[in-house]
Amino acid sequence: QTCNKKFPITQNVTVVEGATANMTCRVDYNDNTSLQWSNPAQQTLFFGDKKALRDHRIELLRATSQELTIRIGDVSLSDEGLYTCSLFTMPVKTTKAFLTVLGVPRRPEITGFTKPAMEGEEITLTCSTTGSKPAANIRWFRNDKEVQGTQEVNATGKSFTVKSSLKFLVDKRDDGVAYTCGVEHVSLSSPYTTTEVLEIHYAPHVEITHSLIIPQEGQYFKLECISKGNPRPEPVLWFKDGGDLPDIERMIVEGRELTITTLNKTDNGTYRCEASNHVGTSSAEYTLFVYDPNALGQHGPDHALIGGVVAVVVFITLCLIIVVGRYLARHKGTYLTHEAKGAEDAPDADTAIINAEGNHVHAEEKKEYFI
Repeated sequence: QTCNKKFPITQNVTVVEGATANMTCRVDYNDNTSLQWSNPAQQTLFFGDKKALRDHRIELLRATSQELTIRIGDVSLSDEGLYTCSLFTMPVKTTKAFLTVLGVPRRPEITGFTKPAMEGEEITLTCSTTGSKPAANIRWFRNDKEVQGTQEVNATGKSFTVKSSLKFLVDKRDDGVAYTCGVEHVSLSSPYTTTEVLEIHYAPHVEITHSLIIPQEGQYFKLECISKGNPRPEPVLWFKDGGDLPDIERMIVEGRELTITTLNKTDNGTYRCEASNHVGTSSAEYTLFVYDPNALGQHGPDHALIGGVVAVVVFITLCLIIVVGRYLARHKGTYLTHEAKGAEDAPDADTAIINAEGNHVHAEEKKEYFI
């Protein structure tokens, strides 16, 4: 056990590229024998408190008979490897420590998209990052929802270049959507991100809204042309029955609205709104029928009369159903009563049947006589 304690004690160290690494070697029992640190190339860095390699990044922190601690500043990927601590006894006792250097990925870039894209076009977004070690991981998000990309990893010296691509067809729903690329790595406390907001050009979509459900003569009436497109279609055009508006004094166009100040029967017809941009043209139609307010008032009693007639017909039908039902019930009761009477006067079952038949015959005779 005492012999084991004479071997140097070291620990593996992990640092981020560009940071500082402290390498410590200790020994519990030492009779003033020197300790030495060597790099992966077996070059002596420090022998005791004496610096052996000319490298301004390496400096001595502590040197005693039981400890030798050195510091390596501005660590690079080339500094990674096995470092050796030696205790110069007979024979020499050595222990190794591995220095791991993490390559920090560069901030990502998104390429492959040229604004604006046209609706129906296929685009490819590529997110790339270099310098990571081990290889970084890339994740894609469409707004806040994760989407899967195709990832590619290539070694570049001691570090890695990572790329991830998304390929898809765009439509108007992609206009203004944010695609975010996130780079995750063990050296980062939070992911590096970059975002590309899509701009998609698409043809207009047009709808017409109206201010009145039942337009009447003399009323103020408004139509609005609601058009959505990118670029925004400006201005919109109004037509009536395939031609220009016939009465520009009463039919006033302001922006997307068509206002008819005083409705009359001559305004009846089909109104069309047309919107255009460099992608395409779209239109919508509205058919206007102007009602006579006096005629609407006269039609009111007709509806009440129809409703009253329907109610009377329903009532009579219900009464007929009730009368017929009661008649059928009474007729069935009479039939059963005659049968029972024949059975009561009979001394046996055969006679009861004969009597019952006789009663039916007499009943028929009576009915014939009555008629």
